Amino acid sequence: MLKIAVLLSGSGRTLDNFHERITKGTLDAEIQVVISNVRNALGLSKAEKYGYPAFHAAGNEAINAVLRDYDVDIICLAGFLKLYEPPPALARSVINIHPSLIPAFSGDGFYGSRVHRAVKQRGCLVSGCTVHFASEIYDEGPIIVQQSVDLEYDETTETIATKVFTAECEAFPEALNRVNARGIDFFWERVQP
Repeated sequence: MLKIAVLLSGSGRTLDNFHERITKGTLDAEIQVVISNVRNALGLSKAEKYGYPAFHAAGNEAINAVLRDYDVDIICLAGFLKLYEPPPALARSVINIHPSLIPAFSGDGFYGSRVHRAVKQRGCLVSGCTVHFASEIYDEGPIIVQQSVDLEYDETTETIATKVFTAECEAFPEALNRVNARGIDFFWERVQP
């Protein structure tokens, strides 16, 4: 069972998904702590309601100070909108979800609705999400799971976002289960340097 920390900046929809799947027994993980860089993030209120330790910590140093008090295998970036630098012991243990099929529409400046707007402007007929290990470069770490969604000609930015988030709700827990089954090193060793 993976012991995870959840870092978020907003509403905590991914936290909701994790909690629901852990409760149902379809995600083999245990949430140790939830941290937000935004003081009044709705996700912190949800974490408290679920019974998870919840903290506001504005920067990397403050976040890592909180993490020192918890036994964590994986740090999940769940709508966390800053570049996170983990402590050295967890440098290869940070997982992010990106709302496109990396390498398309990824990298610095591509997040949230910006990605969906770019997908629409390009006229893409397929989009999706990628769950990957995070590194010091945006969206460059080893890929764990990708899930595609078909798009119609008349999609809006909002309908693309809805379809992709539905895929994210499946892909992120699946990725965590795969990491639990195969181990962290498997994913780092399978990619070409």
